[in-house]
Amino acid sequence: MKLRLLFALTLVFTFAALHLGHAQTTLEKINRTGALTIGTRTGSPPFAFVNKSNQWVGFSIDLVEQSILPVISRKLGKSIKLEKKETTPQTRIPLLTSRAVDLVAETMTDTRSRRENVDFSLTFFVTGAQFLVKKTSPIKGIESIAGKRIAAQQGSTNAKILRERAPTAQLREFPDQPAAFQALVQGQVDAYTNDGVQLAGLRFKASNPEEWKIAGDFYSYEPYGMAMRKNESDFRHLVNLGLIDAIESGKYFTLYEKWFGPKSETPYPLTAENKRFLQMQVVPR
Repeated sequence: MKLRLLFALTLVFTFAALHLGHAQTTLEKINRTGALTIGTRTGSPPFAFVNKSNQWVGFSIDLVEQSILPVISRKLGKSIKLEKKETTPQTRIPLLTSRAVDLVAETMTDTRSRRENVDFSLTFFVTGAQFLVKKTSPIKGIESIAGKRIAAQQGSTNAKILRERAPTAQLREFPDQPAAFQALVQGQVDAYTNDGVQLAGLRFKASNPEEWKIAGDFYSYEPYGMAMRKNESDFRHLVNLGLIDAIESGKYFTLYEKWFGPKSETPYPLTAENKRFLQMQVVPR
């Protein structure tokens, strides 16, 4: 009896080990569930945010829904739906590696250190870090923040750079953008630093935009990419294919105009240099 029980347990553990050794790929997971789950933001307009109608919208979400999702659906031969989960700079990589989300599509800078844990798509947006300050503030850029109280988001590249380049600034980190901006409004900090495009969106949505200004030249280069689990070349290829198709067809620029054009809530002109950079990533297939 004991031998039979031992044999049965051995079979169970062997099967479990084999099953774990062949974990589902992202494409297999999407095929099984019928859904692509993206990690994105709720308070980073215009990339991803909840609007006044309580709809979760934004440029990053549109790019996935209109360009990447159709490519994945064609590959799998069936309609795939889009599901969204909130991510922050602190949670996005853990949510990705734990398989809670399949793709991070928000304002995540592609950096060498992050590439140790995740893979990135092609760059889909380029910006740089600046400061949001009151219109009367003497802060003119990174060269004038010594001793100043500077808000940044926890886990952001901006916070890391400030520690290195402005060690005498009083860096104060907040869990998300709304909390950092609230600290600025209440006078708890002298400036809030983030990527210029995000500051533009935040300023526009403030109750009195004229009270605020964006100060300084870019003190960092921030290429945004969509992050995914490492070493899944088939899935990465489909994500890149969707972005390439969007750039080649002009859909990318239509969406850019919708979210960043002169009639949008966050005007942020696409420079000729950035447009050329995006198009240079597109190679003939």
